[in-house]
Amino acid sequence: MQTRRDFLKSAAASIGFLAPTIVPSSVFGKNSPCNRITVGSIGVRNMGMNNLRNFIGRDQVQVLAVCDVDKRIGRDAKQFVDETYGNNDCTLYSDFREVTQRRDIDAVVIATPDHWHTIPAIDAMKHEKDAYVEKPLTLTIDEGKALVDAVNRYGRVLQTGSMQRSMYTFRHAVELVRNGRIGELKSIHVFLPGNNRHSEGAWTIDKIPEEFDYDFWLGPAPWEPFTEERCHYNFRFILDYSGGQVTNWGAHHLDVAQWALDMDDSGPVEITGRGEFPKDGLFNTATFVDFDCRYANGVTLTCKTSGELNGLRLEGADGWIVATRGSVYSSPESIAKEVIGPEARHVYFSNDHAGNFLSCVKSRQKPITHEGIGHRSASVCHLGNIAMMLRSTLTWDPEREMFPGNTAANAKLSRAMRGEWQLT
Repeated sequence: MQTRRDFLKSAAASIGFLAPTIVPSSVFGKNSPCNRITVGSIGVRNMGMNNLRNFIGRDQVQVLAVCDVDKRIGRDAKQFVDETYGNNDCTLYSDFREVTQRRDIDAVVIATPDHWHTIPAIDAMKHEKDAYVEKPLTLTIDEGKALVDAVNRYGRVLQTGSMQRSMYTFRHAVELVRNGRIGELKSIHVFLPGNNRHSEGAWTIDKIPEEFDYDFWLGPAPWEPFTEERCHYNFRFILDYSGGQVTNWGAHHLDVAQWALDMDDSGPVEITGRGEFPKDGLFNTATFVDFDCRYANGVTLTCKTSGELNGLRLEGADGWIVATRGSVYSSPESIAKEVIGPEARHVYFSNDHAGNFLSCVKSRQKPITHEGIGHRSASVCHLGNIAMMLRSTLTWDPEREMFPGNTAANAKLSRAMRGEWQLT
């Protein structure tokens, strides 16, 4: 009987003669089929399907493959691709390696649960593919270090799906701060929504659906009995797979905070965690988020669950700015209305996050939320969760990326991986 590994070897051999598909636009027209970026989409439910719709609607993209461990979801995605193109050329897979090892695919879009971000991304880059990876970029800080190393080692392009950097409201707020419109930045307050899923008390062990590869879904995570409450969107509220709203919405807002601080290659030096966690039930991420960070420049950051605001407030000596996905406003009111002229300080401009990635695939330049930014922003999320779990004040060395002299905290920088899975 042919094993999955044998299949991958034979598949790679059978398509190994295919040449890369990206040809400079100076040779062909910009919308020529020869100039299209061929894409494989790994994880095609919820945000994965949103990404698929976004990428497939562009002339410069051709989706050749979709992949999901739940074949029911995978079939729906393949049908969508086939109907869009009016053909049957898209191939459905359940093992991401059958996508990452195809020689005729240029880039992958990864929207799996968080514990399945790093391994497929590294495998894709090892096989000469660029990667668009959903936020949070990683499950642990050590995974982020491994991803940054892989991008450098293989010379690939990686974009983190922190698309708020490609939104006007957040970019405008950051540029106002960078240009001193609120005076010296003193503090940042990040407000997160409460949990939108709950699981208290006992939960049942369910029969695994026939077309769902649950063992592969677990992958590097510890083995646990199957329950429908564990998988798909609900993974977000179980620490084996994610970090709750801290790594969900926090991965967006804390990323903008790092941007405003001009700390894309660094992080806080001290984190104090409080927060509240469930006392029983299946879900175990924080039900009430509450942690503080202090940066070496003296700026403080608070991150809390809020029932009113989903965004962040940037406070300076001369005023404050609030930025959300729908608005940017300030005190005094005139600040938010100010125009940042061409002579002022500007940050990286993007108004199309996926489009920025595709442009960088062709130019080989760094995208707006490249691997280093994605890693450092996710690290703030992980630091907050670690501090809340330990209910303590932690000292962090952002240069060495470790907690000096704190064995318990350093143990949470990585996770043991089950079975064959490893970061290589």
